[in-house]
Amino acid sequence: MRTITIRTTEREQLADITEAVREVIHKSGVTDGVLHLWCMHTTCALTVNEGADPDVADDVVAFLARMVPRRSGFRHAEGNSDSHIKTSLFGPGLTLLIDGGQPVLGTWQHVFLAEWDGPRTRSVAWRVLPAP
Repeated sequence: MRTITIRTTEREQLADITEAVREVIHKSGVTDGVLHLWCMHTTCALTVNEGADPDVADDVVAFLARMVPRRSGFRHAEGNSDSHIKTSLFGPGLTLLIDGGQPVLGTWQHVFLAEWDGPRTRSVAWRVLPAP
């Protein structure tokens, strides 16, 4: 299994991993195909969203903090139930198309690790499948 290692700096953040994804594709040598990414943790997730304006990522984090507050009377003893719920809302995996050796992303789209229980060192497994 191959992994990307990401070190987050905040308890909750969208960490832009677009360049790491581009590097994975480059290392794979595949110019056309599919990249599967899978987050190896239950308190962070993966998503694609706007990366040009950092306010978007901050707005997403702030909205999720209001939607699923940290202290809401959850029963989970570790005190991070909000992180598990936020991860479930986003999901642990992404599939991206590869065309011409690049991820197929819209003009403003970036790939993010959605950290909900950091700061931590996170692992994202990946596999590239070439087009037939």
